[in-house]
Amino acid sequence: MSMDRGAAKALIASSEWFRELPPEVVERLVKLARLRRLQDGERLFSQGDEADGLYGVMSGRIRISSTGADGRELLVQLFEPGAWFGEISMFDDLPRTHDGAAQGPAAVLVIPKADFRALLEREPGLYPHFLRMLCRKLRRSFGYIESAAFLPLRGRIAYRLTELAQLHGREADDGAIEIGLHLPQEELARMVASTRPSVSRELKALEAEGVLDIAYGKVRVLDAKRLEKMAEPA
Repeated sequence: MSMDRGAAKALIASSEWFRELPPEVVERLVKLARLRRLQDGERLFSQGDEADGLYGVMSGRIRISSTGADGRELLVQLFEPGAWFGEISMFDDLPRTHDGAAQGPAAVLVIPKADFRALLEREPGLYPHFLRMLCRKLRRSFGYIESAAFLPLRGRIAYRLTELAQLHGREADDGAIEIGLHLPQEELARMVASTRPSVSRELKALEAEGVLDIAYGKVRVLDAKRLEKMAEPA
């Protein structure tokens, strides 16, 4: 399947994973990359699968989730164009920890695991760079764990919206931060392990207090400082 090498290079060079690498290393990664297209709902991988590569989203969205024994889905993350993921299993050689599937048609750049590991063996000086990236992700994971363990529902919502605003936010003319994701309340409920009615009540309360502005599938943060304060353990 044909791949736009210019778009692939732009995706790699602009990512937090690779933008600090020397240009010649970026070029090598472009040569290793393969394009995979997915239909709506098509699985990229399933929990327990052997890792086959590192993924970068070129278009569309990839949802990372897990399903509990009771059949409920926990939505862990939504990855949009520019995001890279799948690094944990690339380094520890253990199976995938979650399910990954397309939400709508999507195109994903894949850097094959064997080729990536071979590059690291030839260039061991790259390891410290990727260790820093792994540590950054680990710190983020600790934040998820703490929010789930110590925060009430309002705090969990505030934590997730604060993170989404940092990752996908853009400042509007009126100073509000618009989260650049289509974020239905059902999706947010899955992110915070709650129900849609409960999340809806909290969002309406936060809107009444002037913290958020809610529209269909869209969230605008009007008072980021107050939202961040709510996300802190008491």
